[in-house]
Amino acid sequence: MCRNRGDENIKSIILAGGSGTRLWPLSREKYPKQFLKLGKTSLFQDTLQRCLEISDIKEIFVVTNESQKFFVIGQIEELGHDIPEGNLLIEPKGMNTLPAICFGMREIEKKYGNSVAGVFPSDHILDKSAMGTIAGAETLTSEYLITFGISPGSPHTGYGYIKPGEPVGTGYRVSEFREKPALAEAKKFVKEGCLWNSGMFLFSTDVFFAELKTHEPSVLEAFEASDDMDVIYSNIPSVSIDYGIMEKSARVAVVRLDGRWSDLGNFSAMYDEFEKDASGNAVYGCDNVLIDSTGNLIYSRPDKLVSLIDVNDMVVVDTQDALLVCPRSSSQKVKDVVTGLKRKNDERAYLHDTVYRPWGSYTVLESSERHKIKNITVMPEKKLSLQLHHHRSEHWVVVRGMAHVLMDEEEFFLRPGESTFIRAGTKHRLSNPGKLPLEIIEVQLGDAVEEEDIVRFDDEYGRV
Repeated sequence: MCRNRGDENIKSIILAGGSGTRLWPLSREKYPKQFLKLGKTSLFQDTLQRCLEISDIKEIFVVTNESQKFFVIGQIEELGHDIPEGNLLIEPKGMNTLPAICFGMREIEKKYGNSVAGVFPSDHILDKSAMGTIAGAETLTSEYLITFGISPGSPHTGYGYIKPGEPVGTGYRVSEFREKPALAEAKKFVKEGCLWNSGMFLFSTDVFFAELKTHEPSVLEAFEASDDMDVIYSNIPSVSIDYGIMEKSARVAVVRLDGRWSDLGNFSAMYDEFEKDASGNAVYGCDNVLIDSTGNLIYSRPDKLVSLIDVNDMVVVDTQDALLVCPRSSSQKVKDVVTGLKRKNDERAYLHDTVYRPWGSYTVLESSERHKIKNITVMPEKKLSLQLHHHRSEHWVVVRGMAHVLMDEEEFFLRPGESTFIRAGTKHRLSNPGKLPLEIIEVQLGDAVEEEDIVRFDDEYGRV
């Protein structure tokens, strides 16, 4: 592990509350990109493992929201860790990065006193070797707020830029922050030696709170006035760390990071990260026949064949419930699709056909107004809530694993191929007592088959 100087480790804050608008339909608001698994692990899990290079698990704080906290808990458990009590910080509502960082820095100061903490978005790709450079910047934190700039690989128009000034230790004083530029300006910035603004930081708590008090005192006052997060978040402005502090403070230094980095901000950025064939096509997850087609990003399910003829520089993303086709150069407009879906109150803006729960997941295989068929997976030693439905009955068939079923006062086990029927109005609970995942097929029938028709009597995950 890379450790900072002295006896204390650097603490880590992971920001994991973002929404999934820019990579729709792969990511959704209730399942944002940081939890996507484009390989064996998700972007969030990769971020956690990088933080373990400079922090112990007990020194890592995750800022997220109520709807995503179970993703955080579950994906940390998948890596063989448990997040300590008090280190999972739940924002009542998203108010941009400055309140989220203040929340984390406040909890670190409460628990450890004056400390040095790294701040990391949970949805970035970064070489793990960069953590050594980040840890080495700790020597500057007694005087400066540290931001990290990426050596630009191209004149990119999707990133903000940082212009380094005079050298200080392992970095440079920041001369200027620059907004996302047009292409001509981006080329000029690269020639001037500017760096991409990565959105990663290293702060000592005393310097951070001193600069917060000077430049955005309303945020600090809200956190000092109450311990109730609902009260605090009703009294703070929505403001980014850049606008709130970094662009105003005279105590900011930038440290250069070389090597691989991406914020996966859109499908064009994803294309840059995927391995490509001889024709420059990046294909993920599916079989394909591509004829005279180059420069495409293709993402689909393993059971689907994708064929393109004379198609160039396009994005083709196919999920079970949605299809996206657009030029790679227009992929930043995907967020406008999500805006349109929200305007129509279309749940496909928020949820996949596969929905993740703290006990596992379910995939909707087929549905109509009066029926729905689900494939349900319950993770080992997990259980659903004790519940009933007023408007639907359910038929469960076990595909694999062992199911423990509670119906009113009756308890029994089901093995693969066995089934049971639950009438509307019957209290019931499904559990997996085994060491392997439980998979069942659930058939719902009734006047209403929506998720709202659930009355919970007991839930170990604290859901209403």
